[in-house]
Amino acid sequence: MNIIDGKRVAESTLRNLKNQIEHHKIHPGLCFILVGNHSASQAYVKMKKKRCEEIGIDSTVLNLPEATTEEDLLSQIALLNENKKIHGIIVQEPLPAHIDPKAVHLALDPSKDVDGFHPINVGKLLMGDITGFPSCTPYGIIKLLEAYNIQTSGKHVVVIGRSNIVGKPLAALLLQKGAFADATLTVVHSKTKNIEEHCKRADILIAALGSPHFVKASMVKEDSVVIDVGINRIEKNGETTIVGDVDFENVAEKCSYITPVPGGVGPMTIAMLLTNTVESALRSK
Repeated sequence: MNIIDGKRVAESTLRNLKNQIEHHKIHPGLCFILVGNHSASQAYVKMKKKRCEEIGIDSTVLNLPEATTEEDLLSQIALLNENKKIHGIIVQEPLPAHIDPKAVHLALDPSKDVDGFHPINVGKLLMGDITGFPSCTPYGIIKLLEAYNIQTSGKHVVVIGRSNIVGKPLAALLLQKGAFADATLTVVHSKTKNIEEHCKRADILIAALGSPHFVKASMVKEDSVVIDVGINRIEKNGETTIVGDVDFENVAEKCSYITPVPGGVGPMTIAMLLTNTVESALRSK
């Protein structure tokens, strides 16, 4: 069994980005928009901002009160769309209930939508058009497979989960023609019957459903590759522990490769966000 070290691959990616920024003499700008006082979002943005500083991306945070109207938020986005110093815009979710995330995604300039949520970028992803920005977590998963030379061509990949953030865009990436794609794909979800039987046939199993320890050893084929996207916080003995969607200790014994939680897919999501931002700055130049 081999551990896929997402932290190591992410650090290597960030070093390469820093070199690109210095070589091309560019000044990428990334703006985070936070609406309200969601503590987890604030912590996540702080982490992203730190990574920006480390590699030379100018990052700013626009803090808006919880009561901000959808109209006011869209006005702020319009201003950032016109700001030539800003190459990427992130509207941190979850948003307050009175703001429609779809309206927010549509308001973003697709060329600055470095999260890859705008319908134009989603459409380009489905079409295999590399001028769009792919969603960061699926993009990071593909880069992990590439870093460890885990071939997907002709392999049976099972994705558990069909979210717009991970499951659907990941399926689109794996179905493309080319390196670390060309997969035979099965997507299972909450309405799928006999999920365990589908999972047991997977050469590569990717769990992205947000359910702690959902994937048991009995669901995994010998010598398969298991990618755990889940980040679940559970209380145990008065302490908060972060676990994945995979029962790591028992599943790892059967795998050829497996990602840990934390330290697997998570660091790659941020690395790909900054990759998209640097790419946006290069294109604008």
